[in-house]
Amino acid sequence: METRKQSSGIDTKAYLQRINYHGSLSPNSDTLRELQKAHLISVPFENLSIHSGEPIVLEDGALFDKVVSRRRGGFCYELNGLFAALLRELGFDVALLAAEVANAEGVYGPKFDHMALLVTLEERWLVDVGFGDSFREPLLLDEQGEQTQAERSYRIAPEDAQMILARRTNAGAGEWQPQYRFTLRTYQYPDFAEMCRYHQTSAESHFTTGRICSRATTGGRLTLSDMRFIESKANGERHEQLLVDEEEYLRILKDHFGIVMTKPSTDSADYTDKEKQEPGAVGRSTKQEQ
Repeated sequence: METRKQSSGIDTKAYLQRINYHGSLSPNSDTLRELQKAHLISVPFENLSIHSGEPIVLEDGALFDKVVSRRRGGFCYELNGLFAALLRELGFDVALLAAEVANAEGVYGPKFDHMALLVTLEERWLVDVGFGDSFREPLLLDEQGEQTQAERSYRIAPEDAQMILARRTNAGAGEWQPQYRFTLRTYQYPDFAEMCRYHQTSAESHFTTGRICSRATTGGRLTLSDMRFIESKANGERHEQLLVDEEEYLRILKDHFGIVMTKPSTDSADYTDKEKQEPGAVGRSTKQEQ
């Protein structure tokens, strides 16, 4: 398996090893599909930095240090941002999209509440490794019909100037539930900075109210939600264990997610006083990734 010379400060070979990917590197839809699946199984969706006083820096080098070198996970801005850097190094045409996440009542949150990716090949694809329990494989952006993956179906439908991603369980039978909406305008890291700070500091962000660590498995999902360890399977089976103390929490974190909490290197942790400031009034978050 060949690797390509880096230009963004990330080591492609190390990244591919981190996600246990050993397949083709040709920039096509098959490679894209397998890369997303490998990423979701290997790299957890987690917010542990927020609860350990570790600043989240939206810069490729800092994210690489965290996710690859220190074998951590992250939330949407981190995981999709870094995955975009990998895809670019492999020759993909990739751009960052801003999304508004729907809550259980179908009310959308503020812009930049979520980061997703647009990958353009012969067809356009919606790619996302940072929304927690969602689509395992990229979705065709311009396919307005139902796109089925295992026990779930997804669709992307235009509504006015927006595109709405919705899903339903029991593929073909359940009710459609919106996940998020977005436009095809593309952005850069600084555009997400205010909402990223908000989710690290605001009492109204659900990321500050409890710890979460979750990753896909080949047959379901593992989730560590505060002191609850949940094992769920695609067939609907679910097992929940209440942990007794922090020692058991850290053991589960290591054994099932490969995470040992360590401090970032001095260089990657360096961030400005401006980045430490409280964000402005951006509206109540409705993020639902978990």
